[in-house]
Amino acid sequence: MEPFISHLEFWHWLTFALILIILEMLSPGVFLMWLGIAAGIVGLVMLAQPDLSWQIQMTLFALLSVASIIFWRWAQTRFKTESNDLHLNRRAEQYIGRTFNLVEPIVNGMGKIKVDDSIWKVHGEDAPVGTQVEVTGVEGVVFKVKVKTH
Repeated sequence: MEPFISHLEFWHWLTFALILIILEMLSPGVFLMWLGIAAGIVGLVMLAQPDLSWQIQMTLFALLSVASIIFWRWAQTRFKTESNDLHLNRRAEQYIGRTFNLVEPIVNGMGKIKVDDSIWKVHGEDAPVGTQVEVTGVEGVVFKVKVKTH
């Protein structure tokens, strides 16, 4: 009795490619897509040349998988895109240099300001409610502020 692998046809490869691409959509990262593309190419080769042995099919799949991943890595470094937003993953840093009013007084160095629709803790010199403060830095989720003088 011959193993299943010796009876692979083009539609097996195309189905495998579709499954890999669906799994890629359900998982983070971009790895299974390249294996799916390799399987799809093997399926198309099998459509044109249906009498390829399973050993050649597996070798072709392995080579195309490695080649597609290497190509992707090369393209990522060659065509690297830079974000225009320097604070993309550091939301608090975009507020450095802006001025806000205290909604809670700074007592013993700690107070609160309202930024858009959020309340943020601040650290700075003691000041009453309503005082304008300028954000000078960020330490974790606490703004460092200084009292704004006109």
